[in-house]
Amino acid sequence: MHQEDFFDRLFHKKPFNIFESFYQKNREVLLYLFFGGLTFIVSVVSYALFYKVCGMNALIANVFSWILAVMFAYITNRIWVFQSQHHSRFKVLIEMLSFFGGRVFTLVVEEVILWVGISYLHSDGVLVKVVAQIVVIVLNYVISKLFVFRNKKSRG
Repeated sequence: MHQEDFFDRLFHKKPFNIFESFYQKNREVLLYLFFGGLTFIVSVVSYALFYKVCGMNALIANVFSWILAVMFAYITNRIWVFQSQHHSRFKVLIEMLSFFGGRVFTLVVEEVILWVGISYLHSDGVLVKVVAQIVVIVLNYVISKLFVFRNKKSRG
């Protein structure tokens, strides 16, 4: 059983309690999609600001937006989505390094999609960023579930 948090308490209250059973059965995926959506917003908005407003190169703007998004995603995934039980500095460091390592892999995937979409397909940079983010969100969930937070088991 996971530790009850804000979202659990929210689904105990009316009118949300009609969805409580569904929420409890699909909690991890729903929270991942919720925080993934927020991470998506952090990533795309910061990318658009760096790329369109600041006039940065698309790939450099993407790296800066990636840093902000990954920091946000690690914190939310650790606390709410996967409810990591690691508390020792060493285990948290290993968890963090594996999380960031997985995100570096998907950054490379995203950079390739941006490069091809903008340079060869001549598509709008922000539109290509949105498409790349969809691919990255799916890959990030798989990496987090199978490699980063895999040791998290139900604790009674």
